[in-house]
Amino acid sequence: MRYYIGLDNGGTNIKACIFTQEGKQIALAQKSTHVISTQAGMVEIDMNETKAVNLMLLKQVIDQSKINVFDISGIAICGHGKGLYLVSKDGKPCRPGILSGDTRAQAIVDRWNRDGTSERIYKKTYQKIMASQAVALLTWLKENEPKSLKNLGWIFECKDYVRFTLTDTAKAELTDYSGANLVNLNTRNYDKDLLADFGLGDFIDNLPPLVSSTDYCGGITAEVAKATGLKEGTPVFGGMFDIDACAIAVHVADTQHICMIAGTWCMNEFLSEEPIGEHKIAMNSIFCDSRYYLQEESSPTAAVNLEWWVKKIMPEFYTQCKREGKNPYQEIDNQISSIPADEFYPIFFPFILASNANPYAKSCFIGMSYYQERKHLLKSIFEGVIFSHRYHLEKLLSGKKTDTPSIRLAGGAANSKPWVQMFADITQIPVETSVTETGTLGCAMCVGVATGDYPDYESVADKMSKIRKPIVPDPSKKAFYDRRFEIYKKLLDDLDPIWKEIEVLS
Repeated sequence: MRYYIGLDNGGTNIKACIFTQEGKQIALAQKSTHVISTQAGMVEIDMNETKAVNLMLLKQVIDQSKINVFDISGIAICGHGKGLYLVSKDGKPCRPGILSGDTRAQAIVDRWNRDGTSERIYKKTYQKIMASQAVALLTWLKENEPKSLKNLGWIFECKDYVRFTLTDTAKAELTDYSGANLVNLNTRNYDKDLLADFGLGDFIDNLPPLVSSTDYCGGITAEVAKATGLKEGTPVFGGMFDIDACAIAVHVADTQHICMIAGTWCMNEFLSEEPIGEHKIAMNSIFCDSRYYLQEESSPTAAVNLEWWVKKIMPEFYTQCKREGKNPYQEIDNQISSIPADEFYPIFFPFILASNANPYAKSCFIGMSYYQERKHLLKSIFEGVIFSHRYHLEKLLSGKKTDTPSIRLAGGAANSKPWVQMFADITQIPVETSVTETGTLGCAMCVGVATGDYPDYESVADKMSKIRKPIVPDPSKKAFYDRRFEIYKKLLDDLDPIWKEIEVLS
């Protein structure tokens, strides 16, 4: 028997999972990501803690599974895209890692939009510049925190840093770096002129060598083997951007289906054979199956809003559920389902981290009344997250040339039956979900292709991806949700002028 290990480092959770060659989940361990946010717009993580958590979870799944570690074919890692993880020349973190929900560099992006930089670089990257991308964050550090860059060794994306901690080998996997405005998509390589446009030309030697998702990137070190129980030298492969891993895991391996991921980020994506230009789509990147480009519309406006509400606004509820052995999110599903279909609940903007409408917009409820309870606000959050997805979906479909038979949904929301039904009703497209945890499964599939057990990603998805029966939209709900969505968009437009003023206050 051969086994594959997937590691998924997201903005909300870190997970490790062992799978068989056929996609059966053998063991799963996870821990919430410890986010550090001491100032508005700044979202960071302790990089040493990230390393320790990954080692701990690897040990836990090996202990749980009781498998022979000599039967492990390899490990692949996915992680949140964007963000920034800097390592010094001696291999230690230069500063805390920066997560993908960070917006500190928005003023720099505004400057690049004004001075023509955005338009110049678009011809090479086919993507807009985001405040959470490495180019914006590096510029912010250069201007505001230059001491962090004095002894800089490597510029990593999240999963490439984690891989470095396991192997002591610095590599940059292409799916992540091509989605960070660091790679010329025409040449599929770094471009010093591109970096110079950002004023970052001097950093080109700090970018690790580029590899593909299935390339061998070193073996498990003796130190890691001792800490985890893995065999020293166990192969570690390139891995991929987490949105690629989720797409493959839910069998989005062609140009037909759309993948939505409702996790920390509201991800909406499909595959195309060529980059889509003319600013029709926010983000083009190179997919893990190099025949395709990944078309992406996204923002950090998804299920993280529910996580925030439950743990920070309703901590006593969360604690009580855990104490009583109940799943707090299942309890929330029950509460949502108890609200009569015709009962009003507020409109919610899911902008607790950032916005996809105005970069300075904040989260809020509009339309609260005295009779409403927590459950009404929870339903508002469910709906607001889906409205954010629909907001992106309408832009995404403008560049899609093929029909869309279904949405393949991944992320935390995919585990909630009422939430999945709302996705179907609000988009009026059938929604399918995975039987298995998706990020780590996509990584396991990567190992299957890297080791030659499967010839390509389509073949491995045919075997390892397990999709549930579609949730079909209720046509009678279309007019109701369309009307609420129109109000949602009108409120966004009406409030647009005041967000900058609120930003000054904060």
